[in-house]
Amino acid sequence: MVVPSVNGWADLEGCLAALYSQDPPVALEVLVADRVGPAVRVPLRQRFPDARLIEADAGTTIPDLRAMAFAIASADVVGVIEDHVLVPRDWARRMLAEHAAGAQVVGGSVVNAATTNLVDWAAFLCEYSQSLVPPEGPSDWVTGNNVTYRRTLLDSHRDTWQAGRWENHLHDAFKRDGVVLMSRPAIAVGHKMHYSVWSYLEQRYLYSRSYAGMQSRNAPLGRRLTMGLASFALPPVLFARIVSRVWKSGQHRGQLVASLPLQAVFTLGWATGEVVGWWFGPSDALARVV
Repeated sequence: MVVPSVNGWADLEGCLAALYSQDPPVALEVLVADRVGPAVRVPLRQRFPDARLIEADAGTTIPDLRAMAFAIASADVVGVIEDHVLVPRDWARRMLAEHAAGAQVVGGSVVNAATTNLVDWAAFLCEYSQSLVPPEGPSDWVTGNNVTYRRTLLDSHRDTWQAGRWENHLHDAFKRDGVVLMSRPAIAVGHKMHYSVWSYLEQRYLYSRSYAGMQSRNAPLGRRLTMGLASFALPPVLFARIVSRVWKSGQHRGQLVASLPLQAVFTLGWATGEVVGWWFGPSDALARVV
């Protein structure tokens, strides 16, 4: 199990407690790649001494934290979650059963576990609207924070996951090589992340700037200018897409309606990140995503 640690001990403790509570018990090799520092590392060693700690510098990106753990993983199946994700007690058993049946890549679904305030709901719906009704079976995509891989498959794509890119870059490489991405939405994890309006707005901006900025690196100037200009039109497009996806899913409609003003703000930050990323590159945005 690979767990990038970027948010602090309060989140990580709950994540690891869920991992170590699998029923039936599973021998887990838990690799925590931490960039936070002593505030996480000291209690981690005390509370979960069996977890393997990988110490990283404060500015290490999440893709690079994952890569550090991939490089030393020894189990036949390698899972990836986030430090604010809570797995159910039967998670490992069900994932391993999929691999035993022949799957190379298995992705589950993500549900909101931060349900006490509107900002958390708004952030979840903004980020996961496309994941509310995941496909069943072979899929064009699987999530990056509830996914397992055959280690031999990761070994054969080492250059790809060492490139410092998000998981979609790795999954696209798998698909080009004919690897099936298996989606099993019944294997759900809880996404328990708390935000203020500003903190999520900042994260949306940073993520989209890092994503667009990486795409702009080798792009000709004309494409960079054109894509940056086109990104000014994104807020209404993104807003409409979120509303449509959530409404069609039949889920969380009340939370969606209540969060519409926040969705407008968040999609504005999302589009701003795209503009800045295309025109000025990623800067340090990727290292600040949590």
